[in-house]
Amino acid sequence: MNVKNCRSCGKIFNYISGPQICPGCRSGLEEKFQRVKAYIRENPGAGIREVSEECEVDTTLINQWLRDERLELCETSALLLNCESCGQPIRSGRFCDKCKMSMSQTLRSAMRGADPAKKEPARASKDGAKMRYLN
Repeated sequence: MNVKNCRSCGKIFNYISGPQICPGCRSGLEEKFQRVKAYIRENPGAGIREVSEECEVDTTLINQWLRDERLELCETSALLLNCESCGQPIRSGRFCDKCKMSMSQTLRSAMRGADPAKKEPARASKDGAKMRYLN
């Protein structure tokens, strides 16, 4: 049993996974999210500050939902996020599509390079694996 204190209210709860908040605070947070989501659907051109004021939700929380790709800004929105890699404007997430593709290709090539089947077999020496010293 993994018992922790809620970061929001301080109550003790059985922690399973995700953010370290109790089930009560988690459901309250989800209610706020649904309120923000409904407001954005009804007012597609609304900015983050307007949504924050109307829904009584902190702007940092709305920005976090945008970065986590739970929310997405509409195409007509004057506000946009910036890609953390190249700085290009994006509507949701942390990286633009170009940077995501580049990171994906880099990871794939690194995984191909780390393929154990392609490594050279270890050379066996006559006297076994002994440490050598250079003078």
